Amino acid sequence: MASAKDCQVANLASFWDIPGMKPGVITGDLCWALFRFAKAKGFAIPAFNCTSTSTVIAVLEAGKQLNRPVIVQFSEGGSAFFSGKSLPNKEKQASILGAIAGAQFVRGIAPAYGIPVVVHSDHCAKKLLPWFDGMLEYDEYFYSI
Repeated sequence: MASAKDCQVANLASFWDIPGMKPGVITGDLCWALFRFAKAKGFAIPAFNCTSTSTVIAVLEAGKQLNRPVIVQFSEGGSAFFSGKSLPNKEKQASILGAIAGAQFVRGIAPAYGIPVVVHSDHCAKKLLPWFDGMLEYDEYFYSI
């Protein structure tokens, strides 16, 4: 049985009609509303693993051309590449820095592309928990300032 929230978004004509929808990075309830809308309308929002500013821009440009939301995703290995492969990564420090830098880049540039963007971390095996913990610690800091 569909919830009241699902029925509300199902009746909208466009994802732009979701209250509060905006270009740039979306989070929280707004992100969930977009996912509910996509489910109700029967379409997927693609996620792309990004390893550089060039791959982020390619994803944003495609979303802009199609006027569709996108998910920019950072994996542990891709995040290490984003920060530069010469940095030490024994304790996942390069992967943490790359994910943070990538997310900050997306937050800064995404509004200019005029589409909603979700930033997502890729799946995380148990051995990668230090990477995930490092991202969470920074997110707590980011949202506290």
